[in-house]
Amino acid sequence: MIEQFAWIGWLVLILIFLTIEALTLDFTFLMLGIGGVAGLASDLLGAPLWLQVIIAAVVAILLILVLRPPLLRRLHRGEDPTPSNVAALIGLAGQVIATVSTTSGQVKLSNGDVWTARTAAGELPPGTTVTVTRIDGATAFVATPRPELNEELNA
Repeated sequence: MIEQFAWIGWLVLILIFLTIEALTLDFTFLMLGIGGVAGLASDLLGAPLWLQVIIAAVVAILLILVLRPPLLRRLHRGEDPTPSNVAALIGLAGQVIATVSTTSGQVKLSNGDVWTARTAAGELPPGTTVTVTRIDGATAFVATPRPELNEELNA
């Protein structure tokens, strides 16, 4: 009885996988859906249910291992690797404009932005060259950069 209507189950699985794929765009569920198509095809050719499941699983696994990685590389090929927003501020140089301590201060970053700043230890007087180590809300945590970076910035 189940084998008579297995094609309905395959169609439902294919539709579910393709719907999930449309929402995720990860290519995993697309490969599972194609595996379901292979299972459906084997059903229409008269294969027993156990063989249909094995065929669908093997096709899906092979596609996930062989076809999915190059598809993902191609999908992400045109992405801009440049950090943006807060991530772009990490490592950015700046200069202290109001003494920076563990509780307060201000820095002007090399992009022209003025940020409330803190340092992990000690005080940094105005004019000190600093580097952003992390951002927490609207506060930039800064540290003095390596000496060779100071030479590059002042050159």
